[in-house]
Amino acid sequence: MRLRATLTPLAGLAALLLVAAPAAWAGPAAEDDAAAAADPLEPINRQVHAFNTDMRALFIGPTVVVYRGVVPGYARNRVSDFLANLRAPVVFANDLLQGEFGRAAETFARFGINTTVGLFGSHDAAAEMGIPAHDEDFGQTLAVWGVGSGPYLVLPILGPSNLRDASGFVADAAADVPNRWAANTGRDGALYARAGGVVVDEYDRVLDTLTDIEESSLDPYAALRSLYRQSRRAAIANDTGFEALETLEAPDFDMDMNMDMDMPPPASGQR
Repeated sequence: MRLRATLTPLAGLAALLLVAAPAAWAGPAAEDDAAAAADPLEPINRQVHAFNTDMRALFIGPTVVVYRGVVPGYARNRVSDFLANLRAPVVFANDLLQGEFGRAAETFARFGINTTVGLFGSHDAAAEMGIPAHDEDFGQTLAVWGVGSGPYLVLPILGPSNLRDASGFVADAAADVPNRWAANTGRDGALYARAGGVVVDEYDRVLDTLTDIEESSLDPYAALRSLYRQSRRAAIANDTGFEALETLEAPDFDMDMNMDMDMPPPASGQR
């Protein structure tokens, strides 16, 4: 019963995605068309974006401010490392599914080193040994397999996504080893603690960028949509020259409102 209750929200999202998928998933060629630049769900997406903005202002933002005030930066980094290490099996599986065997070997080595030398992942000892971190998810795997992005989506709390990446999120969540162990052994508290920790940790890294976008952009929704699309395209291409969304500085969208999803990501080494 606990496992069923835990997975019910994911099952509901999966059902919604599967119903929409046949009409929305197009191949890479179609993704280059003008249709791929469309945002057919924009009215709904904007409502969810407004909800997320309110949640951030009323609950998540204050929680992150308290978190930053109570927990020193060094300790917050240890939390980030620990949560990242828990994701390593999912990253490893997606490395393999994408045929990135060298990166899979790095992920496997990182998980072993950080779980042991790094004290259960609380310290990124592997990075200090010259094995850098990278991230992969099933949304990226689907892209490598040729699945188009589908329409842009804004998910409650989780924020910017698209049909392909949201489906990948469901698949990754279902395959996540620590979550499956906790669900199958009745450790619901561990599930909720990890979910809450991930939300606070993610928002700790992106809150300042989101705030800058809200304050400097004429249309924060369009700005986030463009940033997300560029960031995801770079992630799929394993472009290390393009910074992840959480490390980007908010551009001056008042001066440049022509930013669009069809812009290619910057060349390696450029911002």
